[in-house]
This record gives sequence, C-alpha cells and structure tokens, in this order.
Amino acid sequence: MVKNEITAQNLRSAFGGESQAYQRYLVWGNKAEEDGFPNVGLLFRAIAYAEEVHAGNHFVAHDNIEGDFLVASGAGFGLGSTTENLAGAIAGENFEIEQMYPTYYLVAREQQEKDASLSFHYALEAEKIHSKLYSEAKEAVEAGDDYQLDYVSVCKICGHTVKDGTPDRCPICGAAQEEFKEFRR
Repeated sequence: MVKNEITAQNLRSAFGGESQAYQRYLVWGNKAEEDGFPNVGLLFRAIAYAEEVHAGNHFVAHDNIEGDFLVASGAGFGLGSTTENLAGAIAGENFEIEQMYPTYYLVAREQQEKDASLSFHYALEAEKIHSKLYSEAKEAVEAGDDYQLDYVSVCKICGHTVKDGTPDRCPICGAAQEEFKEFRR
C-alpha cells in the first residue's frame, strides 16, 4: 500500500494526466484522419492506448486507496490542425520526459514505493519514444505527406511503442512479444 502522501498525490496526478492524454489523442487522431493523414491518426490511436496503459499502471500502483481526491494534472486543450495537434503532443510528452516523470520517479524511489517507481519508470521510457514518433510524424505532415508506417505495436505492460515491428521482448519491461497489441489501418 502506498503510505507516502507525496507519492500517492503524484500517482493521482499522473493518472489524471495520462487519462486526459488518452482522450486528447483520440480526438486528435480523428482530426488527423479528417485532414487526410490516416497514418498519423493511427499513430495517435496507438499512443492513446499506451497512455491508457500508463494510467492503468498508476491506478494499480495507488494500491486501491479509496476516496475522492482533487487531482491536479496538466492537460492540453485545443483542436487545431494536425501539425498543431502534433506540436501539442510533442510538448506534452517532452514535459513528462523532462519534468514530471523524472521527479515523480525520484520521489517514489526515495520513499521506497517500488510499484510507483516502476510505474513512473515505464511511463518515462515509453514517453521518450512517443516524442520521437510524434516528431517524425510532424516533419512528414509539414512536408505535406502522411507519416509512413504499416503498423504500430504497443506493449500492454509498460506502453513501449514500436513503429513497424514487434520485438521478441520489450526493451523496457521484458514482456514477451505476445504482450504487444498491434494497431493497423
């Protein structure tokens, strides 16, 4: 059970942020398809699933603490062009990489909250890939092209995301290939 209130607050904040990212990416994926970028839409949907995995991990690491809580979490709003939405996604992922998850991870580790630190570690490592994929997609869209991909695989355990391939073992959590969900058009 999470005993340290700071780690518990960080888990709730991360849960809220990932839950909102999940919804935002679905909306932005629909917009990408409307704008004529179906592969960018597919990428948004796949990464939305990864964010759902992160939220689920944070929820479980919260150790079934019951009650109602005011949850402070960052949430980007706005529906722009596909390029603008990709820029928003990149900014959100980079905030998590540079600010949020390193801090949350260090606090959980210091407080010896193993489940929480593992959940934060998984999310941090996966977000690095998400930022890279969104950056590649943004470059393609800015050039007037759709992002080139056949499919996207997402680890059901940690949210690691792979373009056009599925590893034998997840490089983040070690899950077997069978633990990946594929997203195709």
